[in-house]
Amino acid sequence: MDGSNKLDLHGVRHYEVDTMVENFILMNQDKLPLTIICGNSQPMINLARTVIDRIDCEEVCMDVYGVISIRRI
Repeated sequence: MDGSNKLDLHGVRHYEVDTMVENFILMNQDKLPLTIICGNSQPMINLARTVIDRIDCEEVCMDVYGVISIRRI
């Protein structure tokens, strides 16, 4: 996390993704839209989407493969 509305998951281990994504969304929900950069790893995208779905974010898109945008929580 870089203190902004972007979270880059490059170099993050799969077991760390759940906590990192959840904390990032909940701690930065006032900075919408949020961007989560997963890269080209489908497993990383799936892990991030699992958290996003669990939090029940309302408006989520992936206009660019590997970059998830959360526009409304």
